[in-house]
Amino acid sequence: MVKLAGMKSSEVPRYLVPFHPKRIPHHFVDVLILGGGIAGLRAAMEIDPRLSVLIITKDVMQESSSAYAQGGIAGVLDPKDCFQNHIDDTLAAGVNLCNRDVVEMVVREAPDHIRQLMAWGTQFDRDQGELMLGREGGHSRHRIVHALGDATGREVMRAMIHRARNELEAQIWQNTFTIDLLTDAGSCRGALVWNVDHGKTFVWAKQTILCTGGCGQIFRETTNPPIATGDGHALAYRAGAALADMEFIQFHPTVLYIAGSSRSLITEAMRGEGAHLIDNHGERFMPTYDQQGELAPRDIVSRAIVTQMEKTQHPNVYLDLSHLDGSWVRQRFPGIARTCAEFGIDIATDPIPVRPGAHYMIGGVVVDDRGQTSLPRLWAAGEVTSSGLHGANRLASNSLLEGLVYGAHAGHDASVAALEESDNFQALRLENPTSKPPVERLDLTDVRNSLKSLNWRAVGVRRTCESLTEASQTIHQWFRYALTRQLTDPTGWELQNMLTVSMLMIESALKREESRGVHLRTDFPETNDPVWKRRLEIARDP
Repeated sequence: MVKLAGMKSSEVPRYLVPFHPKRIPHHFVDVLILGGGIAGLRAAMEIDPRLSVLIITKDVMQESSSAYAQGGIAGVLDPKDCFQNHIDDTLAAGVNLCNRDVVEMVVREAPDHIRQLMAWGTQFDRDQGELMLGREGGHSRHRIVHALGDATGREVMRAMIHRARNELEAQIWQNTFTIDLLTDAGSCRGALVWNVDHGKTFVWAKQTILCTGGCGQIFRETTNPPIATGDGHALAYRAGAALADMEFIQFHPTVLYIAGSSRSLITEAMRGEGAHLIDNHGERFMPTYDQQGELAPRDIVSRAIVTQMEKTQHPNVYLDLSHLDGSWVRQRFPGIARTCAEFGIDIATDPIPVRPGAHYMIGGVVVDDRGQTSLPRLWAAGEVTSSGLHGANRLASNSLLEGLVYGAHAGHDASVAALEESDNFQALRLENPTSKPPVERLDLTDVRNSLKSLNWRAVGVRRTCESLTEASQTIHQWFRYALTRQLTDPTGWELQNMLTVSMLMIESALKREESRGVHLRTDFPETNDPVWKRRLEIARDP
């Protein structure tokens, strides 16, 4: 592990907003869970019923990246498959940067977690009573369970939300923004949160679990929902937790590219079922880039698409399913069929315009195999973490799986730790003074749009020292007037978090002078194991 110094403390304030303990309400809880996706809810399932637990979500419970997951969950459920195959596929996709012990742990726990979801009411797709197992890029076997054809996340989250509300009777605060983690004497003591009804609130907790998801919104093109602005990455960094692998963000090869549409994900399962990638001349091109064709790992497919777009001088490529049975295609992918039909595209007969988009953040808060971070009393699970499972490139359908495994581990161990701690309903004397109000109004939308475009150009599928350095200089200029001032609502706090995460990504990408997995440096096109077969850790400069 190589440690980077991170940004200067003068550039990144410890807390984004002013507060004083005599002027803000206080709430006390045993375990605080930040995030209501699959990792956060799985953690909640493990909390001892003798403890109080509070789940805080930025939006409503149904609005999370987990709910938008189309493909499915990978696990060895076919007697013809074996753990070693799934382990080998994960290691191969990760390009020599995975933690083998973590990979083996997650893969071996996968079947039990999938069965647990079914016991909790998740209805995975079946054929004549047997689970339908799909195959996606990088997998050597059919091992992906899916639901509702192409809406696995929605069905999984439906079942988990139902259990959290009706069986666990969990306390849930929706539409509540987490501004910062509260720390004292080098330990996490809860969080400062905000909502429109109550304003700022101190939430004091014996143990806190961070499950806030990814940061795809820092890019112009992304499959992520609007809430994915890297809040958890940024607030963990401000609190002093170590982060790693911040140069690695996965770009999904096939994102719907139609003027006027949202950048909807076109699931990899389509290629798993036989869809071809063709260019604007109708030529199938993937076999010329990789012998696995459309089923190559995502980093390879994304690079190939970008190269083919340049060769043809066309803004996108196309997914073609016209050689498959039309009625079966529409039945297998009903959600995508509906979305495309709104724009006059029949997925069974018409080519679907696609191009890569930011999809999954591999880097994040460093955790051990139990979900413990470097900051005492803080745990983390899911996309906000860097667990070592994915290495330099995530294998398809391992993300929901990671959320389940690490959510369960973090929830269990945080629960045990909270049980060992006695109650203390006393607030700490933490204070952040008010700074002078800005003289001139800041156009947050303009800065946000400029940042997203800059990142897409400089830290996208292809990167160079020149583009990264230019982006770093530009963002440092924005820091001076956008990051150090105290803003008053989630729109401003999101922008400050996006700026912070962008800089962490750029600094890490500049440091890694090689190409590996999703990190493509065209000025260092080769993978250099002797020098760079190691992870980059970054922490706040004290």
